[in-house]
Amino acid sequence: MTVGILDIGHGNFGSLKRVIEKAGGKADYISSVPRLANCSKLILPGVGHFDSAMQVLKSSILLEPLLMRVLEDKIPFLGICLGMQLLCRNSEEGVEPGLGLIDASVKKFKFRSSLKLKVPHMGWNTVDPLRSNPLLPITLKEERFYFVHSYHVVPDNDTLSICNTNHGGSFCAAFQKDNIFGVQFHPEKSHRFGINLISRFLNF
Repeated sequence: MTVGILDIGHGNFGSLKRVIEKAGGKADYISSVPRLANCSKLILPGVGHFDSAMQVLKSSILLEPLLMRVLEDKIPFLGICLGMQLLCRNSEEGVEPGLGLIDASVKKFKFRSSLKLKVPHMGWNTVDPLRSNPLLPITLKEERFYFVHSYHVVPDNDTLSICNTNHGGSFCAAFQKDNIFGVQFHPEKSHRFGINLISRFLNF
């Protein structure tokens, strides 16, 4: 099984490739249409700025074939961290429109000074599965993942969220819409928890 990692110049490609291989998959960096066509799953990783990543995507020859594979072929598609945010409609981090695959906006963390909470939200945090889903079964206990982000996804409809976590209040840590998934945390930095999640994605 080949998992395509979309190369937009914003991602922890080496770490993600190793996690996919530990989970039993084969990873390929996708920078051409033929390679995109040969994948059975796709991952959009991301670190950095929303607008710059969207500009790379919009100028890429991969954008239209990617959307066709996701929306028409229904290939399983996972966005990680910034990659999750790019699947949404827009972000307070910039002015570029997102891919709009998920009815959601991306908001910056804003806290009262009295809370003394740091932004970015950085470090390990447990997640709470909200409904039955392929990535984070509702029966799991104490699933912990590594987060690094200053912005978070706010879905239009709460039923899109499959798990929440807490940083100054509960927020969406992962979502699913049919074959499209997003996780705000980094599976590639989350040791066995991340390997197990990627394994479930491979088996979806």
